[in-house]
Amino acid sequence: MRSGPLLDIRCATESVTEWVLCHYHVRMKTLPSHLITAIAATLLLAACASAPPARQPQATETQIRDFIGTAELTDARGRFREIFCAVLEERGPDLPDYRPCEEALTLVAPEGGATGKPVPLGDTQANYLVLLVPGLGWNCFEEWLDLSFSVPRHVATFGYEMRTLAVDGLSSTANNARMIRDYIAALPPEDAGRPLILVGYSKGTPDILEAVTEYPEVVGNRTAAVVSLAGSVRGSPLADDATQAHANMLTMVPGSACEEEQGDNDAVASLRTDLRRQWLEDNPLPANIRYYSVVTYPDPERISWALRKSYLLLGQQDDRNDTQVIIFDQIVPRSTLTALVNADHWAIAVPITRGHPFLGKTAVDHNDYPREALAEALLRFVEEDLARDQ
Repeated sequence: MRSGPLLDIRCATESVTEWVLCHYHVRMKTLPSHLITAIAATLLLAACASAPPARQPQATETQIRDFIGTAELTDARGRFREIFCAVLEERGPDLPDYRPCEEALTLVAPEGGATGKPVPLGDTQANYLVLLVPGLGWNCFEEWLDLSFSVPRHVATFGYEMRTLAVDGLSSTANNARMIRDYIAALPPEDAGRPLILVGYSKGTPDILEAVTEYPEVVGNRTAAVVSLAGSVRGSPLADDATQAHANMLTMVPGSACEEEQGDNDAVASLRTDLRRQWLEDNPLPANIRYYSVVTYPDPERISWALRKSYLLLGQQDDRNDTQVIIFDQIVPRSTLTALVNADHWAIAVPITRGHPFLGKTAVDHNDYPREALAEALLRFVEEDLARDQ
């Protein structure tokens, strides 16, 4: 195992884990301790990863077509592209992290569902309440992020209401499914009749899937749609060899808002691939809900330095990954395949560099993504699609 020119003698150790932690601390000693710990946790299993095989575009096209058939998916990427492109063209650089449409989405042809119809960009005609369930560890570092120009603020200008449904970032899907149930049951009377759109980021997706399956009396009859955003639907191979101790490193970050004794402290185990796949086999999803899958599939040059190691490690199984989850494992069965997004697992939802620009030039150098425009396009797409059944 080679460390490169930045190997520090202080990192001499026989333990891979200790070597990774020490080496990256030396390399990033000028960075905030918040990010040092988060990056170290991400890299623990990736110290000796080698480069994955080169991508084979034609093979990917064939496999996606086959997967669409075997998973009983509806391919609507073409229509979503029309809507997202219209939003990007209309909003342009007025929103942060602007990127042309052809760079914001990953093209794996053919894309189904294009209609050529106009894209209305006015106020919403629906009364949906959008609840975002974040991923592993979110509550540990949420206050450190710059959410001043947040997605909820942007979509609210068009009448969409989005709230964060806080779950325990270090607990299992079963624990967090109960929290989702309790949150929805406690909504005020003025929200009682509003249909719900539940958006799950990363681990938030299996948390939601378990909630709508286990508690249909509270969630299933009210939920119009579930949107998986880079969701770990079938788990992640990275979790197969990890332990909860890796995730619990986030509790050691100065200013962390999470404590490992809260909840059941079992987040990592609930993301193991054998468990998640068996759960999907044993638990048919409620048929009265529409499901949408937004998949992060970045070009290699769009992956931040801090995530390169996990990308390479996961790439030993499948290079078509977002650094944390393989693209096929992000897709909800019998869902609408909505988009392949050219962003890594952090860039799609975690605005690190907006509040910490130095990191955007160093460790997290590809965190820029037009998240506000993506969210607007996604809600417009879901609203249009749901309206077809009314």
